[in-house]
Amino acid sequence: MDPADEPPSMLWGMDPIFSAFARLFVRDILQMTESVQVPGIYFYNLHPIYKVDVLGTVVYKRERDDFFCYGAGTKHSDAAEGGFDLVAELRKLRQKQRKRCHLEIGELIRVRGPVKTSRQQREITASTYYKVDDPVMAVQIAWMMEVPQLYRLFYDKHFQLDAAGDSAETSLSKATNIIKDFLKQRLVAKFRPYDVQDLLQPLISSRLQTQSAGQVRKTGKQLNQLLKEVLQVLQDQGTVYRKVKSQDEVYHVTIQDKDLLITVKDIIREDSKREKYAEKGCHILHILSAVRQRYSLNVSKAALELVLQTLECDSDIVSTSDSHYIAF
Repeated sequence: MDPADEPPSMLWGMDPIFSAFARLFVRDILQMTESVQVPGIYFYNLHPIYKVDVLGTVVYKRERDDFFCYGAGTKHSDAAEGGFDLVAELRKLRQKQRKRCHLEIGELIRVRGPVKTSRQQREITASTYYKVDDPVMAVQIAWMMEVPQLYRLFYDKHFQLDAAGDSAETSLSKATNIIKDFLKQRLVAKFRPYDVQDLLQPLISSRLQTQSAGQVRKTGKQLNQLLKEVLQVLQDQGTVYRKVKSQDEVYHVTIQDKDLLITVKDIIREDSKREKYAEKGCHILHILSAVRQRYSLNVSKAALELVLQTLECDSDIVSTSDSHYIAF
Protein backbone atom coordinates (compact mmCIF):
# COMPACT_ATOMS: atom_id res chain seq x y z
CA MET A 1 0.00 0.00 0.00
CA ASP A 2 1.22 3.48 -0.88
CA PRO A 3 1.99 5.49 2.32
CA ALA A 4 -0.16 8.30 0.93
CA ASP A 5 -3.17 5.98 0.87
CA GLU A 6 -2.88 5.05 4.56
CA PRO A 7 -4.60 7.16 7.22
CA PRO A 8 -2.04 8.81 9.55
CA SER A 9 -1.01 6.45 12.33
CA MET A 10 -1.84 9.05 15.01
CA LEU A 11 -5.51 8.72 14.00
CA TRP A 12 -5.74 4.92 14.06
CA GLY A 13 -6.91 4.86 17.66
CA MET A 14 -10.00 6.88 16.69
CA ASP A 15 -11.24 3.93 14.65
CA PRO A 16 -13.07 1.64 17.14
CA ILE A 17 -12.15 -1.41 15.05
CA PHE A 18 -8.45 -0.81 15.80
CA SER A 19 -8.82 -1.71 19.49
CA ALA A 20 -11.19 -4.64 18.90
CA PHE A 21 -10.61 -8.24 17.87
CA ALA A 22 -11.89 -8.03 14.30
CA ARG A 23 -14.10 -10.97 13.28
CA LEU A 24 -12.96 -11.26 9.69
CA PHE A 25 -13.23 -14.10 7.22
CA VAL A 26 -9.95 -15.98 6.75
CA ARG A 27 -9.73 -14.96 3.09
CA ASP A 28 -9.79 -11.28 4.11
CA ILE A 29 -7.13 -11.83 6.77
CA LEU A 30 -4.90 -13.39 4.12
CA GLN A 31 -5.52 -10.55 1.66
CA MET A 32 -5.07 -7.60 4.04
CA THR A 33 -2.22 -5.25 3.12
CA GLU A 34 0.45 -4.53 5.73
CA SER A 35 1.12 -0.98 6.80
CA VAL A 36 4.30 0.68 5.55
CA GLN A 37 4.26 3.00 8.56
CA VAL A 38 4.09 0.36 11.29
CA PRO A 39 4.90 -3.30 10.55
CA GLY A 40 2.40 -5.67 12.10
CA ILE A 41 -0.57 -3.41 11.38
CA TYR A 42 -2.83 -4.39 8.48
CA PHE A 43 -5.60 -2.66 6.60
CA TYR A 44 -9.00 -3.90 5.57
CA ASN A 45 -10.96 -1.20 3.73
CA LEU A 46 -8.65 1.39 5.36
CA HIS A 47 -9.50 0.10 8.86
CA PRO A 48 -6.26 -0.51 10.81
CA ILE A 49 -6.25 -4.04 12.24
CA TYR A 50 -3.70 -5.97 14.23
CA LYS A 51 -5.72 -8.55 16.15
CA VAL A 52 -8.52 -10.84 15.01
CA ASP A 53 -11.08 -13.33 16.29
CA VAL A 54 -11.75 -16.39 14.12
CA LEU A 55 -13.79 -19.58 14.35
CA GLY A 56 -12.86 -22.56 12.21
CA THR A 57 -12.28 -26.27 11.86
CA VAL A 58 -8.86 -27.82 12.48
CA VAL A 59 -7.46 -29.17 9.20
CA TYR A 60 -3.76 -29.34 10.12
CA LYS A 61 -1.75 -29.53 13.31
CA ARG A 62 1.83 -29.63 14.46
CA GLU A 63 2.51 -30.02 18.16
CA ARG A 64 5.56 -29.90 20.40
CA ASP A 65 5.95 -31.00 24.00
CA ASP A 66 4.56 -28.45 26.45
CA PHE A 67 4.95 -28.16 30.17
CA PHE A 68 2.97 -26.53 32.97
CA CYS A 69 4.49 -24.91 36.02
CA TYR A 70 2.57 -23.93 39.16
CA GLY A 71 3.85 -22.26 42.30
CA ALA A 72 1.89 -22.21 45.57
CA GLY A 73 2.57 -21.74 49.23
CA THR A 74 0.22 -23.43 51.68
CA LYS A 75 0.18 -25.82 54.61
CA HIS A 76 -1.34 -29.25 54.08
CA SER A 77 -3.05 -29.16 57.47
CA ASP A 78 -4.76 -25.85 56.64
CA ALA A 79 -5.99 -27.22 53.34
CA ALA A 80 -7.37 -30.35 54.97
CA GLU A 81 -9.13 -28.42 57.72
CA GLY A 82 -10.75 -26.12 55.22
CA GLY A 83 -11.86 -28.99 53.02
CA PHE A 84 -9.90 -27.60 50.08
CA ASP A 85 -6.99 -29.48 48.56
CA LEU A 86 -5.01 -26.99 46.48
CA VAL A 87 -2.82 -29.64 44.86
CA ALA A 88 -5.85 -31.67 43.79
CA GLU A 89 -7.59 -28.58 42.44
CA LEU A 90 -4.51 -27.58 40.46
CA ARG A 91 -4.34 -31.11 39.07
CA LYS A 92 -8.00 -30.86 37.94
CA LEU A 93 -7.35 -27.46 36.41
CA ARG A 94 -4.35 -28.84 34.56
CA GLN A 95 -6.39 -31.74 33.20
CA LYS A 96 -9.20 -29.44 32.05
CA GLN A 97 -6.73 -27.10 30.41
CA ARG A 98 -5.05 -29.94 28.54
CA LYS A 99 -8.41 -31.31 27.41
CA ARG A 100 -9.52 -27.87 26.25
CA CYS A 101 -6.30 -27.11 24.39
CA HIS A 102 -5.60 -30.51 22.84
CA LEU A 103 -7.20 -30.49 19.42
CA GLU A 104 -7.78 -33.11 16.78
CA ILE A 105 -8.41 -32.79 13.05
CA GLY A 106 -12.02 -31.85 12.39
CA GLU A 107 -12.68 -30.20 15.76
CA LEU A 108 -13.99 -26.65 16.05
CA ILE A 109 -11.59 -24.04 17.39
CA ARG A 110 -11.84 -20.38 18.30
CA VAL A 111 -8.69 -18.29 18.13
CA ARG A 112 -7.94 -14.72 19.22
CA GLY A 113 -4.67 -12.95 18.72
CA PRO A 114 -2.50 -10.58 16.68
CA VAL A 115 -1.81 -11.12 13.00
CA LYS A 116 1.75 -11.45 11.72
CA THR A 117 3.54 -12.33 8.51
CA SER A 118 6.34 -14.86 8.87
CA ARG A 119 8.30 -16.15 5.88
CA GLN A 120 5.71 -14.63 3.57
CA GLN A 121 2.92 -16.54 5.32
CA ARG A 122 0.08 -14.83 7.19
CA GLU A 123 -0.42 -16.25 10.67
CA ILE A 124 -2.37 -15.59 13.86
CA THR A 125 -0.33 -15.69 17.04
CA ALA A 126 -2.90 -17.11 19.45
CA SER A 127 -3.15 -15.19 22.69
CA THR A 128 -6.27 -17.27 23.43
CA TYR A 129 -7.54 -20.44 21.80
CA TYR A 130 -9.86 -23.22 22.84
CA LYS A 131 -11.92 -26.09 21.54
CA VAL A 132 -15.58 -25.25 20.99
CA ASP A 133 -18.19 -27.88 21.86
CA ASP A 134 -20.91 -27.36 19.28
CA PRO A 135 -22.86 -30.63 18.81
CA VAL A 136 -25.91 -28.99 17.19
CA MET A 137 -23.92 -26.28 15.35
CA ALA A 138 -25.57 -23.49 17.37
CA VAL A 139 -22.29 -21.60 17.79
CA GLN A 140 -21.42 -21.88 14.10
CA ILE A 141 -24.87 -20.73 12.99
CA ALA A 142 -24.76 -17.74 15.35
CA TRP A 143 -21.29 -16.88 14.05
CA MET A 144 -22.40 -17.08 10.41
CA MET A 145 -25.30 -14.75 11.20
CA GLU A 146 -23.28 -12.18 13.15
CA VAL A 147 -20.14 -11.83 11.01
CA PRO A 148 -21.88 -10.67 7.77
CA GLN A 149 -23.74 -8.13 9.90
CA LEU A 150 -20.45 -6.81 11.28
CA TYR A 151 -19.14 -6.46 7.73
CA ARG A 152 -22.24 -4.58 6.63
CA LEU A 153 -22.33 -2.24 9.64
CA PHE A 154 -18.62 -1.65 10.21
CA TYR A 155 -15.89 -3.36 8.18
CA ASP A 156 -17.23 -2.50 4.72
CA LYS A 157 -17.73 1.15 5.63
CA HIS A 158 -14.84 3.60 5.45
CA PHE A 159 -13.94 5.32 8.69
CA GLN A 160 -13.82 9.00 7.79
CA LEU A 161 -12.62 12.01 9.74
CA ASP A 162 -13.51 15.63 9.15
CA ALA A 163 -11.03 18.52 9.28
CA ALA A 164 -11.37 18.81 13.04
CA GLY A 165 -10.56 15.15 13.48
CA ASP A 166 -14.04 14.14 14.65
CA SER A 167 -16.05 11.31 13.18
CA ALA A 168 -18.30 12.69 10.48
CA GLU A 169 -21.98 11.98 10.98
CA THR A 170 -23.33 10.66 7.71
CA SER A 171 -26.72 11.31 6.21
CA LEU A 172 -27.57 7.69 6.95
CA SER A 173 -26.83 8.02 10.67
CA LYS A 174 -28.80 11.29 10.84
CA ALA A 175 -31.74 9.68 9.04
CA THR A 176 -31.61 6.63 11.30
CA ASN A 177 -31.69 8.79 14.42
CA ILE A 178 -34.64 10.79 13.05
CA ILE A 179 -36.70 7.64 12.52
CA LYS A 180 -35.69 6.12 15.88
CA ASP A 181 -36.61 9.32 17.75
CA PHE A 182 -39.99 9.41 15.99
CA LEU A 183 -40.77 5.78 16.86
CA LYS A 184 -39.76 6.31 20.48
CA GLN A 185 -41.62 9.57 21.04
CA ARG A 186 -44.84 8.40 19.38
CA LEU A 187 -44.68 4.87 20.87
CA VAL A 188 -45.24 3.48 17.40
CA ALA A 189 -46.04 -0.25 17.38
CA LYS A 190 -45.95 -0.83 13.62
CA PHE A 191 -45.66 1.25 10.46
CA ARG A 192 -45.21 1.15 6.70
CA PRO A 193 -42.38 2.93 4.85
CA TYR A 194 -44.63 5.68 3.51
CA ASP A 195 -45.65 6.53 7.09
CA VAL A 196 -42.14 7.80 7.90
CA GLN A 197 -40.74 8.72 4.51
CA ASP A 198 -41.56 12.45 4.77
CA LEU A 199 -39.49 12.69 7.95
CA LEU A 200 -36.35 12.32 5.83
CA GLN A 201 -37.33 14.91 3.21
CA PRO A 202 -35.34 17.77 4.86
CA LEU A 203 -32.11 15.75 4.61
CA ILE A 204 -32.56 15.24 0.87
CA SER A 205 -33.67 18.83 0.28
CA SER A 206 -30.63 20.31 2.05
CA ARG A 207 -28.34 18.05 0.04
CA LEU A 208 -29.87 19.26 -3.25
CA GLN A 209 -29.88 22.99 -2.56
CA THR A 210 -26.72 23.62 -4.57
CA GLN A 211 -27.48 21.15 -7.34
CA SER A 212 -29.03 21.59 -10.75
CA ALA A 213 -32.72 21.32 -11.62
CA GLY A 214 -32.12 18.01 -13.36
CA GLN A 215 -30.61 16.57 -10.18
CA VAL A 216 -33.44 17.93 -8.03
CA ARG A 217 -35.85 15.77 -10.04
CA LYS A 218 -34.06 12.77 -8.59
CA THR A 219 -35.24 13.67 -5.08
CA GLY A 220 -37.86 10.94 -4.92
CA LYS A 221 -35.44 8.24 -5.97
CA GLN A 222 -32.80 9.36 -3.46
CA LEU A 223 -35.41 9.61 -0.70
CA ASN A 224 -36.57 6.05 -1.35
CA GLN A 225 -32.98 4.79 -1.36
CA LEU A 226 -32.15 6.57 1.91
CA LEU A 227 -35.27 5.19 3.57
CA LYS A 228 -34.43 1.69 2.35
CA GLU A 229 -30.96 1.95 3.90
CA VAL A 230 -32.38 3.28 7.17
CA LEU A 231 -34.86 0.42 7.44
CA GLN A 232 -32.05 -2.07 6.84
CA VAL A 233 -29.96 -0.50 9.62
CA LEU A 234 -32.93 -0.58 12.01
CA GLN A 235 -33.48 -4.27 11.21
CA ASP A 236 -29.77 -5.03 11.72
CA GLN A 237 -29.93 -3.31 15.10
CA GLY A 238 -33.08 -5.23 16.03
CA THR A 239 -35.10 -2.01 16.50
CA VAL A 240 -37.69 -3.16 13.95
CA TYR A 241 -38.52 -6.40 12.19
CA ARG A 242 -41.05 -7.68 9.67
CA LYS A 243 -43.29 -10.27 11.30
CA VAL A 244 -44.54 -11.43 7.90
CA LYS A 245 -42.60 -10.76 4.72
CA SER A 246 -45.08 -9.86 1.99
CA GLN A 247 -45.65 -7.15 -0.60
CA ASP A 248 -47.32 -5.08 2.09
CA GLU A 249 -44.23 -3.87 3.95
CA VAL A 250 -45.24 -3.69 7.59
CA TYR A 251 -42.50 -3.13 10.16
CA HIS A 252 -43.07 -3.94 13.83
CA VAL A 253 -41.23 -1.92 16.47
CA THR A 254 -39.62 -4.62 18.57
CA ILE A 255 -40.02 -3.31 22.11
CA GLN A 256 -43.56 -2.07 21.37
CA ASP A 257 -44.70 -5.49 20.14
CA LYS A 258 -46.55 -6.65 23.25
CA ASP A 259 -47.39 -10.04 21.75
CA LEU A 260 -43.69 -10.70 21.09
CA LEU A 261 -42.75 -9.74 24.65
CA ILE A 262 -45.45 -12.03 26.06
CA THR A 263 -44.35 -14.90 23.82
CA VAL A 264 -40.70 -14.62 24.89
CA LYS A 265 -41.66 -14.39 28.57
CA ASP A 266 -43.93 -17.44 28.29
CA ILE A 267 -41.22 -19.49 26.55
CA ILE A 268 -38.69 -18.71 29.28
CA ARG A 269 -41.20 -19.36 32.05
CA GLU A 270 -42.32 -22.69 30.60
CA ASP A 271 -38.89 -24.02 29.63
CA SER A 272 -37.23 -22.88 32.88
CA LYS A 273 -39.34 -25.51 34.63
CA ARG A 274 -37.85 -28.29 32.52
CA GLU A 275 -35.04 -30.24 34.16
CA LYS A 276 -32.68 -29.43 31.29
CA TYR A 277 -32.92 -25.67 31.91
CA ALA A 278 -33.77 -25.57 35.61
CA GLU A 279 -30.24 -24.82 36.81
CA LYS A 280 -28.77 -22.36 34.29
CA GLY A 281 -31.91 -21.23 32.50
CA CYS A 282 -32.64 -21.01 28.77
CA HIS A 283 -29.86 -20.04 26.38
CA ILE A 284 -30.60 -17.15 24.03
CA LEU A 285 -30.24 -19.38 20.95
CA HIS A 286 -32.80 -21.82 22.38
CA ILE A 287 -35.18 -18.93 23.04
CA LEU A 288 -34.61 -17.60 19.51
CA SER A 289 -35.42 -20.98 17.97
CA ALA A 290 -38.59 -21.29 20.05
CA VAL A 291 -39.73 -17.75 19.18
CA ARG A 292 -39.25 -18.42 15.47
CA GLN A 293 -41.28 -21.62 15.70
CA ARG A 294 -44.07 -20.16 17.81
CA TYR A 295 -44.31 -16.52 16.71
CA SER A 296 -42.37 -15.42 13.61
CA LEU A 297 -39.52 -16.80 11.54
CA ASN A 298 -38.25 -13.27 10.96
CA VAL A 299 -37.32 -12.36 14.55
CA SER A 300 -33.57 -11.69 14.54
CA LYS A 301 -31.15 -12.30 17.36
CA ALA A 302 -30.64 -8.54 17.69
CA ALA A 303 -34.40 -8.04 18.08
CA LEU A 304 -34.59 -10.81 20.68
CA GLU A 305 -31.76 -9.22 22.65
CA LEU A 306 -33.77 -5.98 22.87
CA VAL A 307 -36.80 -7.93 24.08
CA LEU A 308 -34.73 -9.71 26.72
CA GLN A 309 -33.28 -6.40 27.92
CA THR A 310 -36.78 -4.94 28.19
CA LEU A 311 -38.13 -7.94 30.11
CA GLU A 312 -35.14 -7.89 32.45
CA CYS A 313 -35.58 -4.17 33.13
CA ASP A 314 -39.22 -4.90 33.98
CA SER A 315 -38.07 -7.70 36.35
CA ASP A 316 -39.98 -10.33 34.37
CA ILE A 317 -36.83 -12.38 33.76
CA VAL A 318 -33.24 -12.44 35.00
CA SER A 319 -30.04 -13.36 33.22
CA THR A 320 -27.90 -16.00 34.90
CA SER A 321 -24.66 -16.49 32.98
CA ASP A 322 -23.42 -17.03 29.44
CA SER A 323 -26.59 -15.62 27.84
CA HIS A 324 -28.95 -17.81 29.86
CA TYR A 325 -32.26 -16.53 31.24
CA ILE A 326 -34.84 -17.70 33.78
CA ALA A 327 -38.27 -16.27 34.65
CA PHE A 328 -39.36 -15.08 38.05
